Amino acid sequence: MNKQQVLDKLEQAWQDFSESYAGLPDEKMLEPGVTEDWSVKDLMAHVSWWEEESLKHLPHILQGVHPPRYSVTYGGIDAFNALMTELKHGYPLDEVRRQHTESHRKLVEYLQTVPEEQFTSETRFRHRLKADTYGHYPIHAQAIREWRTRA
Repeated sequence: MNKQQVLDKLEQAWQDFSESYAGLPDEKMLEPGVTEDWSVKDLMAHVSWWEEESLKHLPHILQGVHPPRYSVTYGGIDAFNALMTELKHGYPLDEVRRQHTESHRKLVEYLQTVPEEQFTSETRFRHRLKADTYGHYPIHAQAIREWRTRA
């Protein structure tokens, strides 16, 4: 793949995630139970904080620095997600929407500045990007679609 193909893959996964909750009224966006106790709003916040993690760690990866391990810093990814859920749960829906849009915009802008060679093979950079974004969004898009079918 080249940079544009990776960016296209990212945008398609982002669009699919966005379409999974499109048209839901605000009260449904706040309803828990999509994934365990999480609402659509919580999933939007979750996707946003992982994009923010990408923005924090991808530049370090480009410099050859290994990001801190979540198991050491937080007690694991589940503990990190729990911490961030607690932090973001009280945010109003409009603020979560704003952060969701803003984090994605910043990530795409950043990726446009990254050298092409980071996208053409399975680099640590591309692996992290996939894990935090286009490999991650579909999991939550599917959960939202299944929840909408059940509801």
